Amino acid sequence: MAETMLAMVLERQRAPLILRKRSLPAPAPGQVLVRVNACGVCRTDLHVVDGELGRAKLPIVPGHEIVGHVLTLGEGVSGLGVGARVGIPWLGFTCGACDHCLAGRENLCEAARFTGYTLDGGYATHTLADARYCFAMPGEGDDADAAPLLCAGLIGYRSLVKAGDGARLGLYGFGAAAHIVIQIARHQGREVAAFTRAGDDAAQAFARDLGAVWAGPSDAAPPWPLDAAIIFAPVGALVPAAL
Repeated sequence: MAETMLAMVLERQRAPLILRKRSLPAPAPGQVLVRVNACGVCRTDLHVVDGELGRAKLPIVPGHEIVGHVLTLGEGVSGLGVGARVGIPWLGFTCGACDHCLAGRENLCEAARFTGYTLDGGYATHTLADARYCFAMPGEGDDADAAPLLCAGLIGYRSLVKAGDGARLGLYGFGAAAHIVIQIARHQGREVAAFTRAGDDAAQAFARDLGAVWAGPSDAAPPWPLDAAIIFAPVGALVPAAL
């Protein structure tokens, strides 16, 4: 009898996920089969389920903050071994040959495919992944704690690097990405001001607990001019405010 796996499947948008039993797939050349240990929930997953991202492949298994262990290697895979602990992020495939890929801007590849959106993701006991887009993870640490690093952590760190090395940093929108970024920024010795929706006292208190020098509403001025700002909140009016 063929081995099976379980998956939570979105068969139509704006409907609940359905538990399905599926045959355990074999990895194609360049792929790995991963046993999923943990998968975080990202706001993008909710956009897919709610129909706010309309080009999802259906049926689809959502989830792109995946931590697991490699069970099987497809032909030609190098750099990963059976048993390796890996993370699987949103960007799941690119052509590797277009101008964007060759310039290190794979996220702009027109042939890109995305985990939990156009490729089955991690709300399952097992998932397939392109080995090129699996991150080797340290062997220690809790899988559930590590899972958000595969999206919020990647987004936040990339933004922090692009923001430069200014000593005074503003974070607009204090959610998943920002609460990781502030810990890195404080470790680097930076001062951080956190901006939230007016009246969101809980988020402001959370920011202060994580080391923010100042936390307040996004329409308020910080105690000193910012050297750089990162905007995570999807509010266009914050751009001139941050500037």
